Amino acid sequence: MPSLEQADQKVVFGLDIGTRSVVGTVGYMKDNQFNVIAQAVEMHQTRAMLDGQIHDIGKVGMTIRLVKEELEQQTDMHLTDVCIAAAGRVLKTVRIIYDYEYPEGHTITDEDIYNLDSSAVEKAYAQFIENNDSGLKFYLVGYSVMHYYLDGYQIANLEGHNAGKVSVELIATFLPDDCVDGLYKACERAGLMVANLTLEPIAAMMIAIPDRFRMLNLALVDVGAGTSDICITDDGSITAYGMLPIAGDDMTEMIARNCLVDFNSADEIKIAASHNSEVKYVDIMGLEKTITAKEISKILKPKVEEMAKKAVNEIKRLNGDKPVSAVFVVGGGGRVQGYTEAIAKEMGIPEERVALRGEEVMKNITFLNSDGLERDSLLVTPLGICFSYYEEANNFIFVSFNGTQTKLYDNGKLQIIDAAMQVAFPNEDLFPKRGQELKYTVNGKERTQRGGPGDAAVISLNGKAADIHSKIHANDIIKVTPSTAGDPGKATIESIPEFKTKFNVNVNGKNVEASRYATVNGEAQTGFYSIQPGDEVKILDYNTAAQIAELLDITITEDTIIIVNNERGDLDTPVYENFKVEFKDQEDAIMEYYSDFPSADEVAVSQENENSFESDDNDVRQVESSEMLTDENEQDEDEDSENKEPVRNILAHDLHVVVNNDSVTLHGKADYVFVDIFDAIDFDLSKPNGRAIITTLNGREPEYMQSIHEGDKIEVYWK
Repeated sequence: MPSLEQADQKVVFGLDIGTRSVVGTVGYMKDNQFNVIAQAVEMHQTRAMLDGQIHDIGKVGMTIRLVKEELEQQTDMHLTDVCIAAAGRVLKTVRIIYDYEYPEGHTITDEDIYNLDSSAVEKAYAQFIENNDSGLKFYLVGYSVMHYYLDGYQIANLEGHNAGKVSVELIATFLPDDCVDGLYKACERAGLMVANLTLEPIAAMMIAIPDRFRMLNLALVDVGAGTSDICITDDGSITAYGMLPIAGDDMTEMIARNCLVDFNSADEIKIAASHNSEVKYVDIMGLEKTITAKEISKILKPKVEEMAKKAVNEIKRLNGDKPVSAVFVVGGGGRVQGYTEAIAKEMGIPEERVALRGEEVMKNITFLNSDGLERDSLLVTPLGICFSYYEEANNFIFVSFNGTQTKLYDNGKLQIIDAAMQVAFPNEDLFPKRGQELKYTVNGKERTQRGGPGDAAVISLNGKAADIHSKIHANDIIKVTPSTAGDPGKATIESIPEFKTKFNVNVNGKNVEASRYATVNGEAQTGFYSIQPGDEVKILDYNTAAQIAELLDITITEDTIIIVNNERGDLDTPVYENFKVEFKDQEDAIMEYYSDFPSADEVAVSQENENSFESDDNDVRQVESSEMLTDENEQDEDEDSENKEPVRNILAHDLHVVVNNDSVTLHGKADYVFVDIFDAIDFDLSKPNGRAIITTLNGREPEYMQSIHEGDKIEVYWK
């Protein structure tokens, strides 16, 4: 038998503390081959453990001591340190998706990714505590990132990408303190110190599914006596853990009821039936009975199918509601006839893709003293516990965090951020905090101005500067001064993009650029106004006529006439983009109006030319014209022959039109234009009764100086 000095590394004592038995293994690693020196198994004399949970620490401790003494006798060694595993039953897992949105132009760094991950774990822990009312303290065992997303699309690595909305999907695993304490105390009762603590699903995975196969979507089911532990792999890592409180003991109880025997006798019948075609036993009446393996299989069939169905449902739930590619089964309970076939049927995969893992996965394991020991699925977890000693330095350690002693589950990869999460140090106090956001609305739509960045937390490890990723070990002293917040978000009216834009208007025949104006909560404000939280900002898409006049230094008096898009307006009339605005003095407007009419002499000459005959004899035309005037005077002797505008009086006439469905008569002019109707109707332009004046002439929009004729139909009203 090899001695301790013959081993390249320290001899390892691994202990699988199960519901029905305790299995001990002693061995060492040499040239990537694990050499088993000795193994021992002891059954619990009573049901001191149920469903993987220690109920009687003293009795479990006694069973562990028997295993320890047996191994010491076989190896001639004094065993003091032991490696153990916590049952999958006590693990609690939370699957979470966490989103974060970065500002435009931000490039994602490693720090951002760690921040994203830790925020997701915090969210998972908060969700777990909210849904767990046991009152127990839990430790973060670890977490596995399943996927990262950038703007909703899955991506392998976020680093270096321009940020948008980023997301992480991960599974976090927590371990209750009291379950771990029970294992530690039971080992102490046997005179052992725990050198390494792993998790049973991880231990089984060490042997059953090597790293090179974990890129595949596989499931491992460890069917023990009290629980069925489940582990899922995908994309090269363990993605989920699960547990079902149904396993070998449930089948044993069915045999006990059917064969009328006690629990331990039923367990012996179950084990014997897996190796023999028939089993003899004595029931509680003292009668000797014989039962065949086929009869036991028939008794167990409903329970086996129930176990398989529950296992498949849990596998699918952990795997995103879809089946895995293959299932490996370990543990004594998985050896029951029909179990792997039932798993395949429920999963909907070929039977050859569901298999017991035993001797075929132990090629790098040498049994130096087998003594008839069967290399089957029962040994997978105990050997995995020994392997984990070399692969992972798992145990609980104590560190000081801001003066408080903290216990952590050490997976060999602990960092300061793990200690911070364990003591519930706020994640936002580790990373620079932005100042408070400024939220307001622009034209009814919400706007947000982010606050300025603050300073990161100041971290020291054993008196030296460190960061959140610095590795920590037992008895380290960590001090963290919380990060600070930056300045709150700030914005002015002038910083709003819409406010900076200009628009064109035509003023007195020239194109002019007009600036935007803004109101805040209904009051006009300049571009220098500092926006406050909750402000309702409106960027106006027009100027008033008064603002246009102010822009161009146009003086407005009582005699100023304002015309907007050929309609009479006032100082408050809105002027939108591409509108035409005219500012005219009243006297100038009148002169301009009358300058468009012909003079009296021009009218007389025009009238004479129209009424004269075409003749080359000027004298004849003069006589005829004179006679016509004489006849006119004779018909009205009372008319003043000295009148200075005889021609204008002759041409003036009344004009009858329809305005707003009412008959209106215009007097005293030879020709009439549209604007003349305002002298004949009751329509006060100086008192606006709407946003704009609507005018139509025979159904069409007229010009104010457009000629109107007898019977025209006109509409004038405020909009």
